[in-house]
Amino acid sequence: MKKLFYASFACLAPGMLSGLFYREFSMGKDVTGFTQLSVVHTHLPTLGFIVLLAVLILEKLFTPSGSHLFSWFFATYNAGPVLTCAMPLVHGMLQVDGAATVSAAIAGLGHILPTAVVLLFPALRRRLSGATVKHDAGTPAALAG
Repeated sequence: MKKLFYASFACLAPGMLSGLFYREFSMGKDVTGFTQLSVVHTHLPTLGFIVLLAVLILEKLFTPSGSHLFSWFFATYNAGPVLTCAMPLVHGMLQVDGAATVSAAIAGLGHILPTAVVLLFPALRRRLSGATVKHDAGTPAALAG
């Protein structure tokens, strides 16, 4: 549970600081239009802080970390906000400095990695239902677990 708490806070602090950096760096270069720096300030607190706080609440209530899938979720998911925010940070700094358009293709990977949240659901299901899992007769064997 402490890992979730610290991971959540680790996204909040840089998320808030990125807003300050965005504002001051843009003002220092007299740039008033949209740059990719602004999305870093919103993505880090949302993807990192808020989502991980919600998972922390789920952990407190249902202990999904008891499943081996949880560690896969945690590692894969946390790589997402890092990649999602690293490329717009670099891209935005280049935009403010007046560089030509830069490809931010790696940010796409950063947006895919948080879909690891789907690994959280089987972990939660197992914790919610305990040892006996009831399924409808039409449930495929692959989903029946």
